[in-house]
Amino acid sequence: MNVPLAYGQGHLPVDLPDGRTTVILPRHREGLPDEAAAVRQALRQPIGAPPLRQSLNPGSRVCIVFTDITRATPNDRILPWLLEELAEVPRERITLLNATGTHRPNTPAELDRLLSPAVARQYRVVNHECEDVSSLVALGTTRDGTPALINRHLVEADVRIITGFIEPHFFAGFSGGPKGIMPGVAGLKTVMSNHGALNIGHPQAAFGVTNGNPLWEEIRDIALRAGPAFLLNVALNEQRQITGVFAGDLLAAHKVGIEFVRASAMQKVDAPFDIVVTTNSGYPLDLNLYQGVKGMSAGARILKKNGLLILACECREGVPPGSPLDALLRSASGPEEILARLATPGYVRPEQWQAQIQALIQRQARVQLHSSLADDVVRAAHLEPCPDVAAAVRAELARLGPSARVAALPQGPLTIPYL
Repeated sequence: MNVPLAYGQGHLPVDLPDGRTTVILPRHREGLPDEAAAVRQALRQPIGAPPLRQSLNPGSRVCIVFTDITRATPNDRILPWLLEELAEVPRERITLLNATGTHRPNTPAELDRLLSPAVARQYRVVNHECEDVSSLVALGTTRDGTPALINRHLVEADVRIITGFIEPHFFAGFSGGPKGIMPGVAGLKTVMSNHGALNIGHPQAAFGVTNGNPLWEEIRDIALRAGPAFLLNVALNEQRQITGVFAGDLLAAHKVGIEFVRASAMQKVDAPFDIVVTTNSGYPLDLNLYQGVKGMSAGARILKKNGLLILACECREGVPPGSPLDALLRSASGPEEILARLATPGYVRPEQWQAQIQALIQRQARVQLHSSLADDVVRAAHLEPCPDVAAAVRAELARLGPSARVAALPQGPLTIPYL
């Protein structure tokens, strides 16, 4: 059977054997017939909060948080509709804050694409920079005593609006909601504390789990310290069409959105597979290997111990090169050394959480990567290059025998299989 894997800005067709392959996709939801009308209605009839316009006046300082280039949020659609609701507020009183988290700032050209040129050029747009201490405000501490630093544009605003989209998240349960604040516009040390080895290794720090997940619960608690915030989150299908809009109270609206997404994304399977072929949902989610760990994590949930996991992730921006993750992977001899370092008291590195999750997966599986990266870059990340996904699957099936089975996740972490 021909299975089109989401890859870059298109698809990677892969011929997988009929009768031995199970294709696992999210339950399809049709896009809303009038996205703009749905967004406007959600803003005017929100969940657990008064209509957005009731909190506004011409003197309000408004901060709108939006997701960066690594996320699939249709900012260029939802932000113009949102800004229409803010028409009584002068443009110079509105700041659009790019929730880069610990990622790099986005370029002016990228911001044009993200927001639409009209919005990017007519409003004040600020890239959050997690290491710029002067732009951050301390709101207490994390559980380990680290200052809980949040961008002052958000904290000092009279009206805070958090936008984004909701999908399952591999250690925070679900994206969206309070994650737009923490880690979206948090300080690096705060994120490193929250994403530390103990939290990442907690059994409840997993896809689909929020309550009881110590990592998500701390994200929630820090986000609430920034003050009341109005949420505008959407759900998307595989064509990036909006399937649901969730606006209102930061937590109440997010909870409704979570259950909407859970119903389509979480897919039950009866038994683990010998081989799992997965993706990172295509562009922009597969821009780099840092993001690609999410796709690995989704596939590993239904893989037999010592099975073969193949990730198709374009990685047009590399690991990225020179990033903290790249440096950490290159400095270690392999996954076990990474885990040993992270278990050493006092050892903390930016982006260590991605390396930790990849290493934990590699304790249980062989991991191959089909990407645009050079083979030496893939091997430096302790992965096996996979130039031909179909050939790799055939070779492994031949080695394992006729009882071996394959699972394919063409949309990667937009589908979360579970046993």
